[in-house]
Amino acid sequence: FSHSPCQICTDILTCAYLCTCPLPSGWCFHCSIIFLPAQVIQAVFFGICVLTDLSSLLTKGNDSQEQERQLKKLISLRDWMMAVLAFPIGVFVVTMFWSIYIYDRELVYPKLLDNFIPAWLNHGMHTTVLPFILIEMRTTHHQYPSRSCGLAAVCTFAVGYILWVCWIHHVTGVWVYPLLEYLSPGVKIIFFAAVTIIINIFYLLGEVLNNYIWDTQK
Repeated sequence: FSHSPCQICTDILTCAYLCTCPLPSGWCFHCSIIFLPAQVIQAVFFGICVLTDLSSLLTKGNDSQEQERQLKKLISLRDWMMAVLAFPIGVFVVTMFWSIYIYDRELVYPKLLDNFIPAWLNHGMHTTVLPFILIEMRTTHHQYPSRSCGLAAVCTFAVGYILWVCWIHHVTGVWVYPLLEYLSPGVKIIFFAAVTIIINIFYLLGEVLNNYIWDTQK
């Protein structure tokens, strides 16, 4: 379980960046619903990466089987989060957000939010996620779960998040993503299904990319 200094520093800096990214004054409930889930996933994931790196260093040269067993559990959790949440959700957030933003920003990020969220923080939420996760994939080999289990977990998360968005609308009467205001109920179902499929595709992309990077180095 050796880890290079570059890899450890990358994990620590990424985790610190995500955890200390401040919420601007005027931050509202609507904004937090939009941004926090993806940020929490990335912050928790890179926090686990840092914990794994440090645990690996502390147990290096140690013959304790219990510590070795705990480290393996931590690595398994890190790899599972990378495969199921960090990579597919991170890539989805970046690609979907900027695609819709370029088409019509009012559908996903109304200009009104510029009064509360500075441009650098917007990029912190919707741009830097991608390079961070690609660096992690390039510097660390991750063991993906079986494809059926991985896809099932991704679908579970996607459906859970969609239900949460619908619940927020039921309680507040507001869709946290303005795009949904313009869709009929039938089109919303198609849209949610398409989102779930896209996230699954990104899961498969991550699996292929991970295998390509590390198989070619064997």
